[in-house]
Amino acid sequence: MKEVRFSVSYMGENKSEHGLGSLLMWKTLILTIVLTITLAGLDTLSNRNNWSGITILLVLIAIAIALLITSADFFIEGAKGLARRAGIAEVVIGLTIVSIGTSLPEILVTSTAAFEANETGNTDLLDLAIGNIYGSILVQITLILGIVVLFRPFEIRPNWLRRDGLLMLGAVILLSILLIQGDGLSRFEGMCLCLIYISYMIWLLNNRERIREDELSMVDEIKSNEFSWTSTAYIVMIFIGLAMSVYAASQLVDHASEIAIMLNVPHAMVGTTMSGLGTSLPELTVALMAARRSQGVAIGTLVGSNITDPLLSVGIASLVNPLSISTGSYDLIAYLIIPATMLGVCFCLVMMWTDFKFQRWEGGILIGFYLFFLLFLELQRRGILAL
Repeated sequence: MKEVRFSVSYMGENKSEHGLGSLLMWKTLILTIVLTITLAGLDTLSNRNNWSGITILLVLIAIAIALLITSADFFIEGAKGLARRAGIAEVVIGLTIVSIGTSLPEILVTSTAAFEANETGNTDLLDLAIGNIYGSILVQITLILGIVVLFRPFEIRPNWLRRDGLLMLGAVILLSILLIQGDGLSRFEGMCLCLIYISYMIWLLNNRERIREDELSMVDEIKSNEFSWTSTAYIVMIFIGLAMSVYAASQLVDHASEIAIMLNVPHAMVGTTMSGLGTSLPELTVALMAARRSQGVAIGTLVGSNITDPLLSVGIASLVNPLSISTGSYDLIAYLIIPATMLGVCFCLVMMWTDFKFQRWEGGILIGFYLFFLLFLELQRRGILAL
């Protein structure tokens, strides 16, 4: 069957447009499929043969990380390709499609934990869900952002900061107040969080032209590839990349949690560290891939995800089952995890606000902040730090 190519004018250039035939033969897709089959096969074998050692779990984690990287690249190409065709601003794509897509692991983990807690009556799973959200927010705004800045320093658009940065801070503060005050997060409060997020998405889409014009005054146009894909191919990229990212993140969290449980780490700590870091890897891979091409998607992905997590992810989970902090983990969450997350968000926003630029040394400070947080967690686990 002869491959059909179309000649299109794209951003003022004539490019060759490739369809599904070329996509199916693309090395990135083939590699993604091979990694998926390998991960699924090895996971099945380990379950059937009761392989539960640290070594096999580390191998599974390594494959999951590799799959995350390739599938994230797939997703970002598809999302940005459709964005160019629709004339939507990069930052809007980062704050909507990309941020929701990369936050799907958090949504799935928190909702699954809430469902299982409702079915089994194990309140420790609610600690896992809450810890996962705060852990994801903290790791994204410190460790992941720090890594991205070390990879490529970038400027911050003041309008992004005033609009999305303050909303991110407000969402974290609102969630913290709802969790600490009263009996936790009810279904009604969860529905309100979801409605706030939906309203924000509607506002972004209604103002996309103004955002796009404002963005073009500072951000260069994205350099497109040597050829373009059809709209159908871009949509397939998004679905494949998103599906594989969610699967890889889910596997990564499962196996990382198994390691943590072997070491007798509390559920809240597992959620904040292993689960929070694991479910945030799509944000890391997408942000790193995007940083090579666009500041808008890179910063939009991280900030947008940290708006999605405390509003949409927690909102959906609380609709499944009201969220509350267990008595055994209250001090850990209320006096260490939540304050550290809020401090990390404030610290990052202050850095952004000083000169509206992120330098490599600032990225190093953000990474150091997260490492100090892990140190405090370990000191608390060993009983050296009393809360």
